[in-house]
Amino acid sequence: MTETVKLFNELTANLGVLYIKLHQHHFYVKGHHFFGLHEKFEELYDEVHEQLDEIAERVLMLNGKPVSTLGEFLELSTIKEAPYTTEKSAHDMVKETVEDFKTIAALLDSGIESDNVDEVSKDILIGAKASYDKHIWMLGAFVA
Repeated sequence: MTETVKLFNELTANLGVLYIKLHQHHFYVKGHHFFGLHEKFEELYDEVHEQLDEIAERVLMLNGKPVSTLGEFLELSTIKEAPYTTEKSAHDMVKETVEDFKTIAALLDSGIESDNVDEVSKDILIGAKASYDKHIWMLGAFVA
């Protein structure tokens, strides 16, 4: 397995878990920020879905096999699922999202900085990194 395929499978797993967590926040957000955050979490999980698809398809283009089951996602992901067993504030949901986005950004950076990742794959990573940097900045301002 090439370094690119390995990294992209780690990203696929992390994005899969993140996608579910963002849905969870979308479902459970409450309070005076409900309308804005309900919409924002939907925007974010839609974006994550597109990235997950693009990255998994790149694995196929590189003759690899993308991880594709919940079990594989949970096994490979450094982002951990967070069962909604106790109520979370909107602030805590956004703070958790910022931390998860930082995890994704670090994975993206590792691929961008690697000499063993092909240029087309790096281009995908760079595009995603710009988006995560902006989200981290904007959501970070919300929880500041």
